[in-house]
Amino acid sequence: MVGGNASSVTDFILMGLFPEFQHSIILNFMIIFIYILAFLGNLLLIVLIWGDSRLHTPMYILLSQLSLIDLTLTSTIVPKTASNFFTGKRTISWIGCGTQRFFYLMLGMSECLILTLMAYDRYVAVCIPLRYPTIMSLRFCLHMVAGCWIGGSIGSFIHTVYPMHFPICGSREIHHFFCEVPVLIKLSCEDTSVYQSVVVVTSIVLLVVPFSLIIASYTLIFLAVVRMNSVKGRKKALATCSSHLTVVSLFFGPNIFIYMTFTSSHSPEQDQALSLFSNILTPMLNPLIYSLRNKEVVAALMKLIGRCGVS
Repeated sequence: MVGGNASSVTDFILMGLFPEFQHSIILNFMIIFIYILAFLGNLLLIVLIWGDSRLHTPMYILLSQLSLIDLTLTSTIVPKTASNFFTGKRTISWIGCGTQRFFYLMLGMSECLILTLMAYDRYVAVCIPLRYPTIMSLRFCLHMVAGCWIGGSIGSFIHTVYPMHFPICGSREIHHFFCEVPVLIKLSCEDTSVYQSVVVVTSIVLLVVPFSLIIASYTLIFLAVVRMNSVKGRKKALATCSSHLTVVSLFFGPNIFIYMTFTSSHSPEQDQALSLFSNILTPMLNPLIYSLRNKEVVAALMKLIGRCGVS
């Protein structure tokens, strides 16, 4: 029995966000508030980009995809977490856990690829600007975006279906606020060392390699910016790239720690804090990071406000 409700023997029990925290109701209200801000902020950014023809460029199309991912990612996690807390029913079905894990992994993997593509876009724009229209054509950009979503979906499907076959002989309590892979693997009573190695390899491919490519891109961009004669052009390039680097650091830092070192002993509190930061707080910050330092986005926002005022 959990919270007065009977649960199936195949159900998992989500222990929730910092269950030992004395002021958990305040924490959960804060999480809901952050979720609402993240949802509205990313939705507004998508509307601005697709509603203003001046923003129909590869850079902003990629940014709209990042906002779509963040909007969907928080919606995959927070509503269930809040529902479990306020109803007292902490169970999640076997199918529900698998579904949540699939969408979480698909969105996370797609975001890795989108952020890498955004770095490549900035590299071409700054380092070889004369070839930018040819290389980063709208057709190429849309194909790459589709590839990111397909690649994320395939990788997520594999890492969702395969672990579901691991037997769980003991407690079905998940010391987390959603069905995250490293936590679920620890519940299995079977030797999962081979699969753990697969997860590490996947993490290298989707986290370490993209992060290395992004750092390499921005190193070349920085060297190109230093050689620029135009002070205005230098400031614009640095403003755009610093925004992207901030988002990259907020996303890759916690996830590399979680997935590259999950075989070592992490406390549930450490895992939850990193997941909270990466999957809920960062999606709220992304629209602010990109919009406040981006004149084109601010201009589109002012235009939209002007239209609403006239209406």
